[in-house]
Amino acid sequence: MAEQRHSSRASPALQALTEFDPALATLALWCRHRDTDTVDMAETQGSKIGYGAGFAALPLHQQIGVAGHHILHVALQHSARMGAMAERLGADFAPDLWQMACDAIVNEAILCAGHVLPRPVLRLSGLLATMGQEGPPESVLSQWDAERLYHQLQRAEGRGRDGAGGSVRDHAQGQGFRPDLSPECGDEAQAGGTEGLDAGDWQAHLARAMAAGRAAGVGVGALGAPLGDLPQPRMPWEVILRRLVLNAMLPRWAPNPSRPSPRWLAQAAQALEAGDTLPPWQPRQSAPVHQPRLVVALDCSGSIAPVTLRLFLAEITGIVRRMRVDLRLIVFDESIRSEMALEATRVRQVLADLELPQGGGTDFRPVLERAAGLRPAALIVLSDMDGPMGLVPKGLRVIWACPLAQPPRPAFGQVLSLAR
Repeated sequence: MAEQRHSSRASPALQALTEFDPALATLALWCRHRDTDTVDMAETQGSKIGYGAGFAALPLHQQIGVAGHHILHVALQHSARMGAMAERLGADFAPDLWQMACDAIVNEAILCAGHVLPRPVLRLSGLLATMGQEGPPESVLSQWDAERLYHQLQRAEGRGRDGAGGSVRDHAQGQGFRPDLSPECGDEAQAGGTEGLDAGDWQAHLARAMAAGRAAGVGVGALGAPLGDLPQPRMPWEVILRRLVLNAMLPRWAPNPSRPSPRWLAQAAQALEAGDTLPPWQPRQSAPVHQPRLVVALDCSGSIAPVTLRLFLAEITGIVRRMRVDLRLIVFDESIRSEMALEATRVRQVLADLELPQGGGTDFRPVLERAAGLRPAALIVLSDMDGPMGLVPKGLRVIWACPLAQPPRPAFGQVLSLAR
């Protein structure tokens, strides 16, 4: 079929890449280049790049930039990561913000590498500047990945709708942003030359391609700083949270002074039979029989984005429904605002109807003191961790769930970032 043939429209640009950008030329070998009439310029889906009639009308130097843009989409696995993010967030996922984040990162890399794109063009440095986070292009390229930038755009867009700032969507539209990325479908994932490649494989391909570019001294491989969006095998924070909670809920074996251990019984029987003195007492190790308790504290001071809160509460709902656990929910800011017990049969409805007060500061000392009095297996605190913490009460295990990409380091407890 004609659709399966290599693109004739992209051939001149791909051939020119061997001279102008060895890194992109190497990565292009792992992509499937096809001509298509369903898009005007170009589109990426999985490992396939479709080139439209508008691409053929561009001058060669712009064709090189656009082809490089889509080659990086494939190499950075933006289609597959888009599908994974959509699965995690469900109805809260905003496809245009995801594509905006990916395009901004890729465009910045292409322009920093000395290539040309049709103007106007959405850049990472310009997008960050609209959110008050300015920085030199190569510096921001090394600091941001698509997932972290997506969550930042969601928060910024929410503030813009509330009237606290301009919309990042408006900025992107003004810079000529047009969606050019589709999530990887099942048929695409099984077709072509990249079958079976995962994040680790692409990490290796990118490392070799970048080394070739550095050796040549031109193109993307010669950038002064590494790309922060390089694909890496990452474990979602939801999985880490489940493991931390499961480990906290496991029964802790302790001596039971009222019952002898099997070892002591055997030694005592031998001693009695031989007429010797009884061995020193050895209590049996046993697990507690009471139902474990988990306390979740929600910081309602206004620092938690609604989408992050909904995702976190969905995870807590799953934990309650899967495990026999007594769950207490504490809502707090500078003081404790409310406290309630959540039952597995009603937890979804209770959380759906939960109204959180907004505004105010944060003080962790009252909630830590209250949680210690409940003697839970663990306390999970959802907060940006900005407030006085005091000293950890004795015997209280604390898990901090923070929406920041680089959470502060508290004096106690384990920290889990919800930014990815």
